[in-house]
Amino acid sequence: MHTGNASTLIHSPGLRILALALTLLLLWSLLRLTGMQALFTPARLHDVLLGHPAWAVLGFTFLFMAGNLMQVPGLLFLAAAELALGPLWGAALTYFAACVACVSTFAVARTIGGDALRAWDSGAVGRSLFAQLDRRPIPAILGLRLLFQTVPALNYALALSGVRFRHYFWGTLLGLPLPILIYCVFFEQLSAWLHLSIR
Repeated sequence: MHTGNASTLIHSPGLRILALALTLLLLWSLLRLTGMQALFTPARLHDVLLGHPAWAVLGFTFLFMAGNLMQVPGLLFLAAAELALGPLWGAALTYFAACVACVSTFAVARTIGGDALRAWDSGAVGRSLFAQLDRRPIPAILGLRLLFQTVPALNYALALSGVRFRHYFWGTLLGLPLPILIYCVFFEQLSAWLHLSIR
């Protein structure tokens, strides 16, 4: 009778996805139990950006990385940066921090989960999606970024899909500027309408 071995278990797609899910659950639990969620509010992020100018970029980027790992929406960071720095500098800082956050999330997910989604028997639809991703990876990722920006679930799904890092990197770099700029202009107009400017 074949019982498998440790190597087979480690490479099992189901166990890799389970390990990643447990890691995310642990991070989410730490966020709740330590009260760190208080850091992820527009007011707190605004204070980080304006209260400590020398550390603003580093602190904001670190919080964006941590937030992306813990499923905090990227639009929260974009809104805080835009309100604190204006549409141009807010967009520039958000773009930099978002790229770093997406890359770090990819690295964590790929390290723990490998290419578990590709290894999983996902049927005809899954194989068709992977074929499209393989055929034109950078345009596909660019299009996903235009639609979903830095949504953490997208970062995890792409990492687990087995897509090459360089394709992920360039698709992310090229796909994020336009939606970030559009949202910054939107937030600027909204804050003007609601008299929310705090700069």
